[in-house]
Amino acid sequence: MGDAMVNGVTGRTALVTGASRGLGAGIALALAAKGFQIAVNYFSSEAAAEALCLWIEQAGGVAVAFKADVREEGEVAALVRAVEGKLGPVDVLVLNATGPQPFLAIEEQTWRAYLDQLEFFVKSPLLLLQAVLPGMKARGYGRVIQIGSEVMELGNPKFANYVAAKGAQLGQTRSWARELGPFGITVNLVAPGWIPVERHAEAPAEELEAYRKGVPLGYQGKPEDVGRMVAYLASEEAGFVTGQKIAVNGGNTLA
Repeated sequence: MGDAMVNGVTGRTALVTGASRGLGAGIALALAAKGFQIAVNYFSSEAAAEALCLWIEQAGGVAVAFKADVREEGEVAALVRAVEGKLGPVDVLVLNATGPQPFLAIEEQTWRAYLDQLEFFVKSPLLLLQAVLPGMKARGYGRVIQIGSEVMELGNPKFANYVAAKGAQLGQTRSWARELGPFGITVNLVAPGWIPVERHAEAPAEELEAYRKGVPLGYQGKPEDVGRMVAYLASEEAGFVTGQKIAVNGGNTLA
């Protein structure tokens, strides 16, 4: 691969949660290509995280893997300390970590099913932002990028536990953007469509085809499509963009 992947050096550090595979890996690769040092957070997939770091390093970038359950306050604090110790202050925080996403009919849903999603999409972002915020405020600079979903517009049935948490995540993003703007910190949300990754390996071909038919561009995206949007929002060029939800879904929602 050589050094072709790296396009300039920003001197900044990006922490990407849930980055060992799927969308997170695509985001990490896109940020590395722009010269960010990458803190690759993972929970269980150590081999995949280390392989991603090696890939980035062989391409001329800098990446280090860090294990942490980003739903746990103590682990988040330790994660941020470790990242700062190895790579320096966190300038870009990408909130991508997720877990199981069960489809449940209303009769099957429990409050625990909602809390499981809220812990990933509301609690974890809060803990992580609180951990990096003092440094961002002191430097007068920061980029916070949430990874949301198009489900807010689609209202997928048997998925209210997930959809509700994603709605809360969007509201959190907008409130944070207003509060942190005066400190030079932008907060945005990227809302991907259905982009097949490892977790979708068992998805029936007919379901994939049915989804594609509804997308104006006629195909499903790839993790790098999301990664490129995140890299833009992390850049200096996006300094006047905040509080926005940006759909990356081939026009599937047109919003």
